[in-house]
Amino acid sequence: MESVTKTQQELDPGRWLDRYGDYLYRYALVRVRDPEVAEDLLQETLLAAIGAYRSHAGRSSERAWLVGILKHKVIDYFRRLARNAEFQLIPEGDDDETEAFETSGPWRGYWREDRAPVSWRGYAGQTFESREFWETFEDCLSQLPRQMCIAFTLREIDGLTSHEICEILSVTPNNLWVLLHRGRNKLRHLLEDRTWTGSVPPAVAGGYVVDRL
Repeated sequence: MESVTKTQQELDPGRWLDRYGDYLYRYALVRVRDPEVAEDLLQETLLAAIGAYRSHAGRSSERAWLVGILKHKVIDYFRRLARNAEFQLIPEGDDDETEAFETSGPWRGYWREDRAPVSWRGYAGQTFESREFWETFEDCLSQLPRQMCIAFTLREIDGLTSHEICEILSVTPNNLWVLLHRGRNKLRHLLEDRTWTGSVPPAVAGGYVVDRL
């Protein structure tokens, strides 16, 4: 009890905006892709935290605690967004999407050489540590249809389960699979059009594409 009281005393709502405002705003913006919405969610988060900080038990850092509140605010926003009938329309797929694989012969179901993923230049670990890459990645992600962008973000960035995402977005598991499959495909093409790839691998043996749900 004494440690909890001490933690509560150390929390200072007056410094949250200065210390964590930029980080929290960026967190929200990456997910909602709308500066005004991100600002609103940041304000809602700080107001909710001010009303609840006395119950903070100190099991996480101050920033992690605020991020947890913001994460719930973002998910609530997605739930409200999913109620829009237009949002529920599954984006059309690429007409030539099925033409990316061989349809006959011994390589049936494998990538066509001219449509296969290209190799990335450098080492993946170094690329993922590059600020330039993540700026490029976020720009490409923002170019996906909104529904695809949200589904991809919840699955691959926030790590939510398929069941959780289906509940949030009010979509069926099959629709979610379609969104993730098309989203990953479009995102790959966008990234390949930028400077992060090299040449096509000499041997295309990638096999079937398996989308993770």
